Amino acid sequence: MDLLSPARFPDYELIDSGNFEKLERFGSYVTIRPEPQALWDTSSDAREWEKLAHVRFIQNSSYAGTWRKTKPMPDSWVISYPLGSGAPLSLKLALTAFKHIGVFPEQAPHWDYIYEKTKALAADGTTPKILNLFAYTGAASLVAKAAGADVVHLDAIRQVVTWAKENMELSKLSDVRWVIEDAMKFVKRELKRGTKYQGIILDPPAYGHGPEKERWKLEENINEIIRNVLQLLAPQRHFLILNTYSLGFSALVIENLLRNNKGILQIGELYLPDGGGNKLPLGVFGRFAYGC
Repeated sequence: MDLLSPARFPDYELIDSGNFEKLERFGSYVTIRPEPQALWDTSSDAREWEKLAHVRFIQNSSYAGTWRKTKPMPDSWVISYPLGSGAPLSLKLALTAFKHIGVFPEQAPHWDYIYEKTKALAADGTTPKILNLFAYTGAASLVAKAAGADVVHLDAIRQVVTWAKENMELSKLSDVRWVIEDAMKFVKRELKRGTKYQGIILDPPAYGHGPEKERWKLEENINEIIRNVLQLLAPQRHFLILNTYSLGFSALVIENLLRNNKGILQIGELYLPDGGGNKLPLGVFGRFAYGC
């Protein structure tokens, strides 16, 4: 099993973690956010955290909360992520009511993988077709687009897709196909159409709802959607990434879901190292590539 963390992300740093919180730098600004996986003691004391932080998220319910600023900072700002020899991605961040700010930095190893595999698929002059399901604010979609792909970006939440469009424009990219729909419905329709993709990316939530209140629960729906998604892969050359963040979800589940494929399967965990030497676990993944 592989443990992956970002190799290069100058605009991000996990400064410290512990006591169910994390202290992070995004560009010029430092945040304090809840983190249920940080069960250990922090490396520095609370005074040091307060000295560094610009803003802290105060949880008011299991889903939402408010931000308390302790230093001047904007409600939204932009960070960059380097992409090989190409122009960097520009990603807008914002203080939302749900503690998320628009990027999951632990996903950076997957962004590098997407860039590498898409470049390899496009090396013969063809335009690979990439599907990004549960695509959030679009970093993975934009990586694939920057590498030369024709990208379909799907998310159930209209405001999140609008945010992804802003990231596309900030990154000086264009022509991503935006889809606001339930992922399962879209995949089943693509199967009927006989559509094939050279790359498929999935980062499903533990639970959620589609635009028409379709119910999603990871444990109940993941087997069906993976079974269908595998049939959408182009037979000759392809890659797939499945990432899940659910407390207690084993990488062995991912292995069992993906083991019947043509590529060499890599499974493991994503984590972020903090300044005190701790490794903050942030999801299990499986990925494979064939012919690229």
